[in-house]
This record gives sequence, C-alpha cells and structure tokens, in this order.
Amino acid sequence: MPTRNDIRNVAIVAHVDHGKTTLVDAMLKQAGAFAAHQHLDDRMMDSNDLEREKGITILAKNTAVKYHPKGGGEPITINIIDTPGHADFGGEVERGLSMVDAVVLLVDASEGPLPQTRFVLRKALQAKLPVILCINKTDRPDSRIDEVVNETYDLFLDLDADEDQIEFPIVYACARDGIASLTKPENGTVPADSDSLEPFFSTILDSVPAPVYDEDAPLQAHVTNLDADNFLGRIALLRVEQGYLKKGQTVAWIKRDGSIQNVRISELLMTEALTRKPAEQAGPGDICAVAGISEIMIGETLADPENPIALPLITVDEPAISMTIGTNTSPLVGRGGSGKGADAKSAVKDRKVTARQVKDRLDRELIGNVSLRVLDTERPDAWEVQGRGELALAILIETMRREGFELTVGKPQVVTKEVNGKTHEPVERLTVDVPEEHMGAVTQLMGVRKGRMDNMSNHGSGWVRMEFVVPSRGLIGFRTEFLTSTRGTGIAHSIHEGHEPWFGTLTTRNNGSLVADRAGVVTAFAMTNLQERGVLFCDPGTEVYEGMIVGENSRADDMDVNITKEKKLTNMRSSNADVAESIVPPRKLSLEQSLEFCREDECIEVTPETVRIRKVVLDQKDRGRTASRAKKG
Repeated sequence: MPTRNDIRNVAIVAHVDHGKTTLVDAMLKQAGAFAAHQHLDDRMMDSNDLEREKGITILAKNTAVKYHPKGGGEPITINIIDTPGHADFGGEVERGLSMVDAVVLLVDASEGPLPQTRFVLRKALQAKLPVILCINKTDRPDSRIDEVVNETYDLFLDLDADEDQIEFPIVYACARDGIASLTKPENGTVPADSDSLEPFFSTILDSVPAPVYDEDAPLQAHVTNLDADNFLGRIALLRVEQGYLKKGQTVAWIKRDGSIQNVRISELLMTEALTRKPAEQAGPGDICAVAGISEIMIGETLADPENPIALPLITVDEPAISMTIGTNTSPLVGRGGSGKGADAKSAVKDRKVTARQVKDRLDRELIGNVSLRVLDTERPDAWEVQGRGELALAILIETMRREGFELTVGKPQVVTKEVNGKTHEPVERLTVDVPEEHMGAVTQLMGVRKGRMDNMSNHGSGWVRMEFVVPSRGLIGFRTEFLTSTRGTGIAHSIHEGHEPWFGTLTTRNNGSLVADRAGVVTAFAMTNLQERGVLFCDPGTEVYEGMIVGENSRADDMDVNITKEKKLTNMRSSNADVAESIVPPRKLSLEQSLEFCREDECIEVTPETVRIRKVVLDQKDRGRTASRAKKG
C-alpha cells in the first residue's frame, strides 16, 4: 500500500510536569517555526490562563513543524500532539492518541515512571502504537538514568507490551536547553555529543511510521476535537484517514446516531507552528480543521457522499467522581465580592445566576469534553456532573466562575456501580514520595482512609516511595492533610485502578465547623473572642449570613457562633481597655481546598469574587430538628 513519506504524526505523552510542553517549545524553535525577532513565551502550547497559572496542560493541542533532513531532501511535516499528563484529563489523551501513528514517552531522569506514566502508556499500548522513550531532565543533580530505563522496561512488561513495542529506541534529552542525544550521558549532566534536538528529530523520522492509505478508498476523516472561532463558528479538528478533503467540497456527515447528512466544507485550515492557515486540500494522514458544520460532534465521521463509511466512535473510561452543580441559592446571590449591595444592580446585570444559563453552559461543555457527563437531579436548578477526578471538575467550576457564573457546588462523591448484586466503588493507585522521617505519618494517614500498601522502595537517597491501593473516597480531602503531615515535602500522584467492593464508612475530617448564627458583618471584637475555638476563614468586614461556615471548630461537632458581635460602648473605664488584642490571620481556602473541606451536609457557594462554604440547610432551627430526627433514627 502507498505511504506518505512527507508527513509524520506523533503524540508526546508523560506524567504531569515531566517536560512535554517544554520539549515542544524547543522543537518549534529549532525547526525554524518563528522569525528571529518574534518574542516567545515559555510553554507556548499552554495558551489557556488556567494552564499557565497551574503549570499543567489541560487541553490536548496540536502543532506542526517543518523539519529539513540533515542529508537534504524535501522538508517533512511533523504533526505533534501535546497531551495532558494528568489522568483527570484522560479523555484528552485518548483523543490525542486516535490522531497519531506513534508516541514519544517522556520520563523524568530522576522521578522515573509515575502513575500517570502508567496510564498514558497503557492507552498507547492498547492502541498498538510504537513508542520512542525520551529520558528528559538528564541534568538534574539527582538523576539516575540507568535505573529509570530499567523501571520503564519493567513497566512495559507489566502492561503486557508485545515484542515490537518493547524494542523501543531511547533518546536522552535536556528539553529546557533544547539538546538531545542517542548516547547516554553521565548522571546530572547535559548530553555532551550534541548541541541540538537533531538526534531526536531523526529518531522520529526513523521510528514513526508514515501514514499508509489506499489510493482507491473513498474519503474518511475522523473528528477528534472541537474549537470555536468568532468568524468561522464551530471548527472541527480531524485526521484524514483515506481520500482527500477539499475546500468547498460536499461531504457526508455521519452522526453519532448513524444518520447521514450532506454538508459543505466552507473553510479548510492546516496548522503551521501555532497558527492555522487556509489550505485548499488535505490528504491521507493530514491533521486539519474544517468549518461550516455548526453541530458536528467529537467522534463523528466525514465521508464520501456516494460511499459513506463510518469510522469507530471514540470511547473513554467511565467517570469516577461526581458533584452536584446548581444555581447560587445563598442570600448574597448577585452581589459583589464583599456582599455589600452598593453595586447590586450592575453586578446582577453581568452575573449568570439563572438555571437556564447554568444548564446551557454545562451542555456547551459536553460538546468538547467527552469524559464528562451531566445528569438531571430531583431539583430543576441543580445537575449531577460526573468526571474523571476532583481536579477535572474543579477546573470546570473555576472556568465557569471566571465567566461570571454564580454556583452552588456539593461535596464530591464517588460514582458506584453494581457488580453481581454488590456495590463496588472506584479505587486509585496512589504513589507517594516522602522523606524517610515522614513515612510513619503517611502510613497512619492511609490507614484511616483504608489504603492498602502494595509496594515500598528506598532508593538510598533518604526518600521512600510507597504505593497504595485506596478507595477514591479516601483521597477526597487527602492532599491538604498529606502536605501538613509531611511539612510540604511529600509528592503524591494517583491513578484510577478499577472498582472494588465497598470499603465501608470512612471518617476523614475529625473537626466540626464554626457556623454563623445570624447575618451581618464580621467584627474584629467577635473574631478575637472566637479564635480560641478554632481556625477562622473570614477577615473583619466580610458580610456573612446565617448558615455560612466561618471557621473550623477545634472539636468534632459543629458550633453556631455570633461572629458579628460588636463591643458595647460604655462610659465606665474597663480594666482591659488598653490591652491590644491581636487577631490570628484567617486561613483563606482556595476552591480545591474548599471542596476537600466540605462535609455531606455542606456545600460551596462559588462567585466570580469569592468562594464561601455554607450549610445546605441555612436555618439553625431546621438543622437542629434534622439532627435530632437522625439521632432518634
């Protein structure tokens, strides 16, 4: 069968923070994708604000470089898919792998293969894709290149790789400096026999198979991603499997339900570096973008109108975590960050606070995010949103918040399923790297969360690596306690490991909440009297309402407190009048920390300015009645 030798399609997969996006930066620069005068940011592919803030890739993106072989000849287009390293965004990884013919597995020369490395590699091996191993960050002082290569071989064997897949080429690189070599450098050094990524480019040309096609086959193009443009509307990103796609051509659009509709391609775009440029034609193996089909969805096929043949739909793993997202039902809805109503009218105008707006936004998210599900609940203004993990759902909420939405978000729950009449819950494989002195604290933490230790290794560097299998429920709220117990030195990563029978009840948060018993403004006088009761979350001057959580109690039960109490004015001289009271700075919780802190009877109010934790039932008397009924059974 004929092949297209002028093109290669490759995805870069790795654990989070092992240097994928930095490597793509270096490839773009060395392939001459930019003019000398252009100002270039670091991590150019992380174009999203949240990606830059968090330092992780959230959305899979594609770029293309024109590589001129050293021995001369025609330039070769290398299409590169930069995939996320976090398993919560696994839907993006699966779509990225459906567009390529091989993968570059990037592994940190010190950390070695980690849980997400296992996850992305398993997906690549299932798709029968050849692998190029790239050992990155060889210049780290604690690098251990030989051990990491052996660990990677063990991982391949563990994942049942076949003989062809396990005979992979190895490239050693320092992506930050844009240097790669086929010769193993000394630990802690940059490869000395090279000054560019040339060996890496030549390995891609030799190891990544060129796209194969049938000259007589009708058109088949697979939609793998969606984008939007202010002028062109919805844009479908697709890989052409067979035949040719032309601008202005009429094609058969095969929908998810199997129905077929003839549509016209109004615009055809091809990627060059970081921009999309108009093109006249795309052939087999090309990754291109088309406009003109307003309701096209991921996984659908564009085919020949006279002989339409559908490609298989893209399937993703089942969701493991769910949370309820609804409209904001607090007394401060539609008001500014302080809650004071000076700009109430203008604030409400810009706010998205209605159930219709929230539902429309969630439906829009479903179009481009195949790993998400939205289910109706008993309430018309709330929906159950299911996703891969806590981080994926927190990113969705943070994005909506920045768009002006006001939401009420429930505590994250696990998605269970019935197997042979018994309830099974999702479990995670957790890998923890900690200094030896904190080993006991971590083991104790995991014991409370019903974690089962599977493996423990000591590299002799004063650090211990432990692997646990733990129910997903046990990891909700784990990260903050883990960082406290290890004094900020521990590193923890987890990956979905399937389902196991229900582990029983878990009690992860031992302390109760301090709950405001009336509406008003927080006073420094009240805070001074309350700070011995626990840790407070509010600053003086913050407006609160009845049922809002203003701190964490030092005891196990909830306590209703008056945080708006003012100092009584009197003409009598007080014995402690001249004593200066100092307020302990309150603990400010981020959105992720609030989700971890939340209990079953609590929820989170999310607005563009603030994140507040509150009781689901705001009225103090109603909560008391519910609690007494629960005790009586």
